[in-house]
Amino acid sequence: MKMQVPLLDLKSQYESMQAEIEETVLRVCRSQQFILGPEVEGLEKELAAYCGSKYCVGMSSGTDALLAALAAYDIGHGDEVITTPFSFFATAGCIARTGARPVFVDIDLANFNMDPRLIETAVTSRTKAIMPVHLYGQCADMDPINAIAKKHGLMVIEDAAQAIGAEYRGRRAGSLGGINCFSFFPTKNLGGFGDGGAATTDDPALYAKLKLIRTHGDVGNYKHSIVGANYRIDALQAAVLRVKLKRLDEWTEARQRNAACYHRLIAERGLLGGPVKTPSSMMGRHVFNQYVVRVEKRDALMKHLADRGVGTRVYYPISLHQQECFKSLGYSTGDMPKSELAAQTSLALPIYPELTAAQIRYVADSMSEFYRSENAMLRKAG
Repeated sequence: MKMQVPLLDLKSQYESMQAEIEETVLRVCRSQQFILGPEVEGLEKELAAYCGSKYCVGMSSGTDALLAALAAYDIGHGDEVITTPFSFFATAGCIARTGARPVFVDIDLANFNMDPRLIETAVTSRTKAIMPVHLYGQCADMDPINAIAKKHGLMVIEDAAQAIGAEYRGRRAGSLGGINCFSFFPTKNLGGFGDGGAATTDDPALYAKLKLIRTHGDVGNYKHSIVGANYRIDALQAAVLRVKLKRLDEWTEARQRNAACYHRLIAERGLLGGPVKTPSSMMGRHVFNQYVVRVEKRDALMKHLADRGVGTRVYYPISLHQQECFKSLGYSTGDMPKSELAAQTSLALPIYPELTAAQIRYVADSMSEFYRSENAMLRKAG
């Protein structure tokens, strides 16, 4: 029997805490304190504690957190920032917006993250920072990245937009770089009711600078010590996120159970390592913002799953070095072969916490059905 399995279902999450969320929003409305204030300060303290970082600055989005981090390090024209070509556009887009040059380093297909073994060859006299991305909820291999940065005097900006709660060798995302950036876009593990983000750091000088950048560099009485921007998170978003943060570890555990269930069912059906390759875990806690596999005949599989009522998505179908807007960087197809292969073969399956065991089994059965049919067609043709 056909079953509906959406890629993401935010309504069920909302219904589980509807009364508390609505009372929280009403409290902010009654206060009429919408810009900064106690809700933002409360969220910042709670996020810093959760991430194991000394300081946190709430931002208007994950993109703006990255822009603020780059500005805090005075990165601009003539500089280079090493990053991954396999990520959401904002990673490289923010570097380019400062006037700096994104320098791409290929990924490790086992985990979709930047391969640290390739970084040092990309360092030049113009390199100012490394921006690793913890893709899909799994931390990049940070020890060698930080070691290379220290050796060459580089800054490390952690793009943890998809990885709140993820851990690397016992340390949490948000405490692994000089400045560390999060997104609270509604589809994230910790998602708001609109855009939102944050930047964390252990450096008091960077903390002070990030706060200045967030508010146009205003030191008070319309005096501006630097040129900043309006990167403030709304108090309404902060209040909603504080409610949801209390439940984040519970949701993460559910995502991990769902991922383990997928892995087992895919293996039981004889698909693992053949037409389906699941991601490997590295040195810590994977929070599965997405459950992304690499598959054979991806587009045909997507159509089959859609016909069966299963939602899927491709994150990301074009490697960043192949994007039209980065043509001037001089990269060509073939320069980042693993990123390009991931773009051609990766597929995200539903992984949200409220997913049921029956739904996961239905997805795995539907995948198995597709590959059985494909194999039967091949045998018939042969």
